[in-house]
Amino acid sequence: MTDIITIKGARENNLKNISLDIPKHQLVVLTGPSGSGKSTLALDILQRECQRQYMESSGMASDTWSKPKVESIVGLSPSIGVGQQITNRNPRSTVGTVTDMYTYLRLIYEKLGERTCPKCQTKVKPQLENKEVHIFEEVPDYTEYVYCSACNHEMERLSRSHFSFNKPEGACETCGGLGEVAEINTKAVFNEDFSISDGAVLVWYDSYMKYQVSILEVATKYYDIPFDADLPLKEHSVILRDLLYYGVESEIFSAHFPDIKAPKTVSTGKFEGVLTGIWRRYKEKDGDTAEAALFFKEPCHNCDGERLKEASRLVKVAGSSITEIAQASLKEMLEWLTSLQGKIVEDESIIETVLHDLIVKVTRVIDVGLGYLSMDRQAVSLSGGEAQRLRLASILGSGLTGVLYILDEPTAGLHPKDTKGLVKVMQQLRDLGNTVLVIEHSIQVMQDADHIIDMGPGAGQLGGTIVGEGRLQELEGQEDSVTGAHLRESSFIGKSRRKGTGHQLTIHNAYKHNLKNITISLPLGCFVTVAGVSGSGKSTLLYDLLASGMNGNHYSGCEKITGFDEVEKMITVDQSPLSRMRRSNVATYTDVFTLIRNLFSKLPEAKQSNLTAKDFSFNTTGGRCKKCEGLGVVSVDMHFLPDLEARCPACHGKRFKDEILTVAYKEHTISDILNMSIEESLPLFNDQKKISKMIHLLNEVGLGYLQWGQSLTTLSGGEGQRIKLAKELSKQNNGHTLYILDEPSTGLHPSDVKKLLVLLNKLVDAGNTIIVVEHNSDIIVDSDWVIDIGPEGGEAGGEAGGEIVAEGTPEEVATVKASHTGAFLGAFF
Repeated sequence: MTDIITIKGARENNLKNISLDIPKHQLVVLTGPSGSGKSTLALDILQRECQRQYMESSGMASDTWSKPKVESIVGLSPSIGVGQQITNRNPRSTVGTVTDMYTYLRLIYEKLGERTCPKCQTKVKPQLENKEVHIFEEVPDYTEYVYCSACNHEMERLSRSHFSFNKPEGACETCGGLGEVAEINTKAVFNEDFSISDGAVLVWYDSYMKYQVSILEVATKYYDIPFDADLPLKEHSVILRDLLYYGVESEIFSAHFPDIKAPKTVSTGKFEGVLTGIWRRYKEKDGDTAEAALFFKEPCHNCDGERLKEASRLVKVAGSSITEIAQASLKEMLEWLTSLQGKIVEDESIIETVLHDLIVKVTRVIDVGLGYLSMDRQAVSLSGGEAQRLRLASILGSGLTGVLYILDEPTAGLHPKDTKGLVKVMQQLRDLGNTVLVIEHSIQVMQDADHIIDMGPGAGQLGGTIVGEGRLQELEGQEDSVTGAHLRESSFIGKSRRKGTGHQLTIHNAYKHNLKNITISLPLGCFVTVAGVSGSGKSTLLYDLLASGMNGNHYSGCEKITGFDEVEKMITVDQSPLSRMRRSNVATYTDVFTLIRNLFSKLPEAKQSNLTAKDFSFNTTGGRCKKCEGLGVVSVDMHFLPDLEARCPACHGKRFKDEILTVAYKEHTISDILNMSIEESLPLFNDQKKISKMIHLLNEVGLGYLQWGQSLTTLSGGEGQRIKLAKELSKQNNGHTLYILDEPSTGLHPSDVKKLLVLLNKLVDAGNTIIVVEHNSDIIVDSDWVIDIGPEGGEAGGEAGGEIVAEGTPEEVATVKASHTGAFLGAFF
């Protein structure tokens, strides 16, 4: 068996006919500037070829499974790719449910849970059955009973379903097991100073507004209600507003007309009501809608946010309820499990194996730097890096050997202090006899790698070659290596720190989540970094409190926030996905595609064929391919494996009908442009002012390598955030703007971080304020002011987070011994 994977003549995307050997059974880092070809090599060639060979070996050979543009690959192993995309967006999914750890915990409470007799208050111990335990087998749907040993009071036996907030037996009746109740922020839906025709209903746009107003007018005639679309909303009658808000079928509105039956059809005036419609869509999707931002949430008043019915919440094991353990950090939970292990007696040995397995699972998650998470943390709230590391911890328990693991920036969102634990997990995978190939920019990870492949020297057409190979210290001596050049130039040159405007934003007595009643001041007119280990409270401080307060949303968690009167506008750019739809891509999101389609519709060939801008859209019927509906790919059911996307056999990935592809702008079809990188398209559109402006902005934030037609669902959190930033910068801003960014360095090579810093500093020099949540030492050391939150992550215990460990200039923070961030800054000074 060969100990290397040999790739010859790789020409996919921007790869320039490269050949290389990747050593097997080692930890290999693939690094280089963004867009240099790392993902192409790892995912588009190695991963795709593994899938293709698997399909062929299964007797499913087809021209749909296109072979990557490579001369040959020898020594390939079965591969597993672990990316940063979060596919599970169900608010009911938690860290405990997606890892199955909560299933084990429910079993422990079913078998060991102690409850109090409601009649005589005697402690009722569990009545264990001597039968084999099946972890994922729920009890049948019939009721069993247990009896109090003191008064013989009959009680329903609590099965593991009673400890599940996703099952009717256990879910709180009020919130349905979500732990919170939602209310609509009406200020985000209506502007009462505007008239309906001028946009008083903020969620109605263009043609949709005209459609809704037409129904509303019919409804007012049906009920004989005076209606003036040009009258400010606040001057309308209560009856009219009840109709607008709640619709004709609501109890609130129908109370005004008890003797009139509501219209049955839209044409006769069946108006649903703005708020009623928002609620309906929210409930249908379990809160997973684009309109979720219109809601604010509060803990359920019945279960106090604990999700379960009272009977389940009162059950104790070793003095703790299941909700208390689920809300504790995994580090605290591990201590509880370990202490529980020593208390198991012989007749309870039935779950000894379950307890041991759960301890192993929790330990693995802690080892990847996620010990601050709790089991009840919603999966949708995890960053891409956290979700990836959670999956990595699960993979470690599989025991597979001889596998090629491809990891996409697993350190994303991880403080340098926690990176060592992640490297340890990757080394464990390697030591099991696997090959671990990591796309990574962290110098820390490179220091522990067995082999590094450095790609570059630039992005897009300027990349696609191997510029360095070997251990990290070897790259430093290689002249062409981009990473080596960074190492040679990494000594910090002192800079003057801005003093700011003299004003500041102050969050007073913040207590939300794990914040310990801290008061924190953020200087305006400066470049400010909020640092700290994962889970220390950084995002709570900036997003849950500061951003929420500036937007005027309903929020709680601090006494007050002062200083907003010095800020004209706030722009928050986080790492939440830009879109969950495959149809949304870079061109559509930045509005460049609208400009390009209009450009094509004005060409002589288009006019001759009576083609409009709509015909050049892959999202509407007309010019798009009917087979793939404009996606360029079709989904193939892989049965027990995830669905696979294959090139459309009808249009061969071009998205459009042949008629549309006869129209060309400067010898490029609309399909050609979607397949073109942003950087490549600049010469094509240098005479188009609006398009070229966006191209320059995307290049400035380090995204010139992206293709215009690249789906937003394929972007990392960092890439998505920088596109949001570029889109905001394309708008005309007047006055002092506050930018809040969540780890903008995610996905950037150290050489690209320098370019990002130039852009961020330009914004501050123009009279704005930038506040970033960051772990990247290069960004922290370039800041004017640093606030370090910690000292650790999580909520309880002497080493939890939520406190100000250090604040000041980077030089000042570097001198604070208690600061983990300061320890890493010390290397610069």
